[in-house]
Amino acid sequence: VQLQASGGGLVQAGESLRLSCAASGSIFSIGVWGWYRQAPQKQREMVAVITSGGRTNYGAPVKGRFSISRDNTKNTVDLQMNSLKPDDTAVYYCAALMVAIDDSGEEDDYWGQGTLVTVSS
Repeated sequence: VQLQASGGGLVQAGESLRLSCAASGSIFSIGVWGWYRQAPQKQREMVAVITSGGRTNYGAPVKGRFSISRDNTKNTVDLQMNSLKPDDTAVYYCAALMVAIDDSGEEDDYWGQGTLVTVSS
């Protein structure tokens, strides 16, 4: 299973950006999709997660500004980021958690390579 993230870039404060991530390979199901970020000199933090049933959870700094969505038929996840702030500058990683490649019950987690988001003031 491989994850490919896209959509990062340089924007000004107040603007929007949409990140996408696609999983490829032999996939039976993806339990949870997530977006995480890591800013320079800071620990990686959870941005947003979404379950297979569509339940979402957001990190406090992005609540009300970011929205996560998934397409279970395409094995993709998107992160719509609005009202971006300089503090949102970070490398954003997509994660596919509890991924099953068959119905044996065995699951693994996979991470994308990261995409840089830079928000200028």
